[in-house]
Formats: sequence, structure tokens, C-alpha cells
Amino acid sequence: MARIIVVEDEADLRDDLVEYLDRCGFEVRGASRGAELDRLLEGGPADVIVLDVNLPDEDGFSVARRIRASSHAAIIMLTARSSLIDRVIGLELGADVYLVKPVDFREVEAQVKALMRRMQKGVAPLAAPEPPPAAPAADARRAWVFDDIEWRIQPPTGAAVPLTATEFKFLSLLVTVPGEPVSRQDISVALTGRDWDPYSRSIDSLVRRLRIKVEERSGCPLPVQAVHGVGYAFVGPVVSSVVEDSTS
Repeated sequence: MARIIVVEDEADLRDDLVEYLDRCGFEVRGASRGAELDRLLEGGPADVIVLDVNLPDEDGFSVARRIRASSHAAIIMLTARSSLIDRVIGLELGADVYLVKPVDFREVEAQVKALMRRMQKGVAPLAAPEPPPAAPAADARRAWVFDDIEWRIQPPTGAAVPLTATEFKFLSLLVTVPGEPVSRQDISVALTGRDWDPYSRSIDSLVRRLRIKVEERSGCPLPVQAVHGVGYAFVGPVVSSVVEDSTS
């Protein structure tokens, strides 16, 4: 029996959908906002989360990103936002299904059953991204050194590489939480002051150029790893300190 949470701030719609899915034989709980969803998940996991985008405390896209980073629950986005860009963002952030209101409850039921069949066959609808390998405890002799004074990064062996302002900001985000992914949204806001645009490849282009630059100048590949559906992570041991340029 699927465990479902319906997150919808419109009380009548939420109650009607909860009642309908309950009659279909599912175990259903309702929430009116992101914080309430978090409390319900603390009380027990969900197999499927039906998620509205327009919530009073946090938009559904942000909620979906958080869910996908920590849970294997399937996500059905149920929203009045029907533009192509909204669909792309929802699916990019981890939704398995994107339904536009008004919707027949039978379609929601059918989608839940389809997702459950896939899970029962051992195919996760969209598994939470595999976390990157945890960064080992930083040993200054084997760690990358991030110079936050001179804006340089140096591998355990090889020359220090000077960084542009944008490269420095990007790596600052990652080396602060080594081994943990930083979302494209957070990267975009830090670098440009704007929300992430899923059509833009600017972040990926930055990472590609930075990898080439570091490897060409230091002889070492930069341990920055893409985390599907989330963003990027620095997966090597790293310390923040003034580096000693090995070429000097």
C-alpha cells in the first residue's frame, strides 16, 4: 500500500484528493505547506509526494529540490503553472510526473499506481542522487589548498593556479562543504544574483573552463564532480590557507 502525502494549500482540493486516494486504498496524509510536509516526513517516510508549486511558505520547486536531495520518494507535481519553463524546471529538479490543474483525480491515481509498479519492479522512479564520495579528512600534505587571500588553488603536487573572481566565488561555495553537493540555484544566486535558469549552460561552461585551466597549469585534474539533478561538489580533501607556489 503506497504511502502518499498531498501537499496543497487549497484546503478543499487537498481534502478532496486525500479522501479520493484514501478510497483507492492508499495511506494518505495531507499538508498545507513545506514546513508541514517536513514534520510529516519526520513521523514516517512517504512513497509518493503530490506537490503543489504555489505554497505559502516555500515554492514547490524548492521543496522538490530538498526532497530529491534526501529521499527516494516519487514526486508528482500538481500545479496550475502550465508553461514549458515551469515543466522543465519541475522535472529538472526531480519531479517524476508534472500534472497541470485542473486534473481528474483518476489521472493522479493512475500515476501513483504506475510509479508504485516501477518501484516494485526495483526501478526507482527517480532515485535520490548518489552522494559524491565523502571527502577524506584534510591532510595538508595530500590536500588541495584553497588560498582565500590571493585567490589561488593548489593541488597536493603541482603549481598554484590563480583564479578569476567568478572562479573564486564558485570554488568558495564548494570548498566550504567538501564532499557535499551545492545546488545550481545556490551557485547561480552567488555568482549572478539571479535564480538559476535551466536553459542556461553558463555554470557548466564555467566548470568546464576551470577544469581545463587547472589541469593545464598544475598537471592535476580538479576534483569537482557534477551531481545529477543537484549541482556540483568538491570531492577531494581541501584546506583553506595561503599556498606556497611550487614554481617559486
